[in-house]
Amino acid sequence: MNKLLNTLFAVSVACATSLAFAQTPPATAPAQATNVAPATPAAGPASPKSLEAKVAMCIGCHGIVGYKSSFPEVYRVPQIAGQGAKYIAAALNAYKTGDRKHPTMRGIAESLTDQDIADISTYYENLGRSSRKAVAEKPSREPNAQVSALLQKAACASCHGANMSKPIDPSYPKIAGQYADYLFVALKSYKMENNPASGRNNAVMGAIAKQFSNAELKALSNYVGSLEGEMQTVPEPRFHRSNH
Repeated sequence: MNKLLNTLFAVSVACATSLAFAQTPPATAPAQATNVAPATPAAGPASPKSLEAKVAMCIGCHGIVGYKSSFPEVYRVPQIAGQGAKYIAAALNAYKTGDRKHPTMRGIAESLTDQDIADISTYYENLGRSSRKAVAEKPSREPNAQVSALLQKAACASCHGANMSKPIDPSYPKIAGQYADYLFVALKSYKMENNPASGRNNAVMGAIAKQFSNAELKALSNYVGSLEGEMQTVPEPRFHRSNH
């Protein structure tokens, strides 16, 4: 819990780019103890109270509609309510290992256990479900000739589904309706090499993104972002101000 609270403090106050977390060493067993340790019960899903603490570090960015990050450039942070749990977990683990380079996200991910990641991912997959609209089997709008050619070259539908919202594998993201400026930054990050602070290591996405100019990646991002999708930003009440 201390690790989570330290992370929340750093993110909400200073948007830290590097976080350090203390760990309590295990207690020394008394001399009389037997060599057979009692079985430790497997950790179960988080209780509502502990789950609130786990997602507290997320809501300062992902719980504010239109909230923008300034690293590595200015863009809206992605909508994650309604995103697939397995993809969220894969992304958090990629930040944790450094396959995705983002100082703040890595600092947060490194503070999380496997159970924390599972709980947070499931929470955001279900968040806003009651108000979510079903997405049609086909994209809500057709691309122009240029974008259609780019989509075919990138073979986006082969992984993300024909409507970009029903990926063929749950560890792949839904991308229809995602913020276009975020998609553009994400796609460019797959092209980065030898940058210690920014970039993403993914052989498949790297090979795809490197086929395109930044102008072409922007055209793809604008189209995909314009589609109807299942994801949204669910405002956190403590950070939401009503205009009424």
